[in-house]
Amino acid sequence: MTEKKIWSMDELVALTDEVQKAEVDFRDKTVEFQFCELTEKEEPKFTGMSESLSEEEKMGKYQELGMERCLRMLTKANKKNPDGPIISTEHWDGLPTTLRYSISNKILGVEAEVAGNFTT
Repeated sequence: MTEKKIWSMDELVALTDEVQKAEVDFRDKTVEFQFCELTEKEEPKFTGMSESLSEEEKMGKYQELGMERCLRMLTKANKKNPDGPIISTEHWDGLPTTLRYSISNKILGVEAEVAGNFTT
């Protein structure tokens, strides 16, 4: 039987100070980046949503919030490790959308779930 691994509270709190490095493959090359977990006060704030919005508009708002969250995670890591593989705000805004989604999915740990949506 495999021993169960349990996080300590100190380890979890330390994650918000630790710069993590990751990479994604994009068009036969590798893109490296760094990110850092956010605390509640660092998270982008959601101001609510009008019920009159269509489902498509609501999904767009959630998508914007998710992209803002990832940008904040990248920016936090860049401040903590200015010599690392930096994606600046200017870079982020100019990156191909498919690459931004790949990076966001990697940061949020949902690559396998997303890939499963596209398999036949």
